[in-house]
Amino acid sequence: MTKGKWIPVKGAEGKHSKQAHADLPEGTYEREMSKEGFFGPAAFFHHQNPPTGWSNFEGPLRPRAFNLVKEDAYTRSPWDAPVILHNKACEVRMWHMSGSMNGYARNSDGDTLLFIHEGRGHLWTDWGHLEVEAGDYVYLPRGGMFNLEGGPFRILTIEATNSHFTLPDRGLLGPHAIFDPALLQSPVIDDAFLARQKLTGDFRVWVKKRGQVSTITFPYNPHDAIGWHGELAPVKLNVRDIRPVAAHRYHLPPSVHTTFLSDRFVVCTFAPRPFETDPGALKVPFFHNNDDFDEVLFYHAGDFFSRDNIKAGMMTFHPSGFTHGPHPKALKKMFVQDKPMTDEYAVMIDTRDPLDVGKDAEALENTDYVNSWKPK
Repeated sequence: MTKGKWIPVKGAEGKHSKQAHADLPEGTYEREMSKEGFFGPAAFFHHQNPPTGWSNFEGPLRPRAFNLVKEDAYTRSPWDAPVILHNKACEVRMWHMSGSMNGYARNSDGDTLLFIHEGRGHLWTDWGHLEVEAGDYVYLPRGGMFNLEGGPFRILTIEATNSHFTLPDRGLLGPHAIFDPALLQSPVIDDAFLARQKLTGDFRVWVKKRGQVSTITFPYNPHDAIGWHGELAPVKLNVRDIRPVAAHRYHLPPSVHTTFLSDRFVVCTFAPRPFETDPGALKVPFFHNNDDFDEVLFYHAGDFFSRDNIKAGMMTFHPSGFTHGPHPKALKKMFVQDKPMTDEYAVMIDTRDPLDVGKDAEALENTDYVNSWKPK
């Protein structure tokens, strides 16, 4: 069956702006309803009240928040870390490790993305040695074997189940915008890596396949390669090296901050960027119904200007099905900000398929988060 075309509707009624996210009718709040994230047809409504001004919210569908810093269970293996959110295409964990791993991990279910929230140390892989620190994304191809040394660590792990991660097409911006691929660092076979090959004893490899973990034990260090060649390897990218897209006259949708793609979800990075300067342009995220995707935000560092009482190490989860947008405190600065730039680093995961909350995550939940949009 061929892919159909969107139903060709062009309309406008009542008082409305001529440009999305700018020059709103006085005293109104804009809400976007769109298809395919922010890439399909959209409608823009101008409301007299904030679209998140509910007085009560009942039922299983609700905005949720988790304080992942409260998660204090130390695990040596990423496969023992609690699952926070998951579906058939994506699995998100918070891995808290007090020191070095005492074994090796291999994910045979899909590619893995490690985001180092806290910690510094050494990553040992089939390809060699890579130093890692807070703010690093580390891409690990499916089937690769790794060991982390150092710490303590807090790591957000994102799995592309039965799939892989790629880089987005940057279109008109060109391939070197946002971050130059030359910034991506791969492991090296250095003296430290070769010296570890002389370690003796039993070496355990924890292999995850179909969600189950098996242990393979070797009488030698399985990281014993003396060389490799090809087009597949782990890479790391630090959020400080990302140069985000900005527009002084238009508040860009979050999709412009896409860092990695998978088949059924995207990973985006919010990094410090200048506020819009045009007087009529929105200077906070716009209210939107993103009914085709669930939205997850992990807050890494800085001042999260669109959210009240959110601190580093927290995660918000906005399932599709209701309007979400800035909190009342942020809304007061909708058109005028008191500083020139945002000051935040955050990881966003947008999934096409609905996410389920892991059983261990419920103990970390702030159940009052749903009330945080009520005017104070």
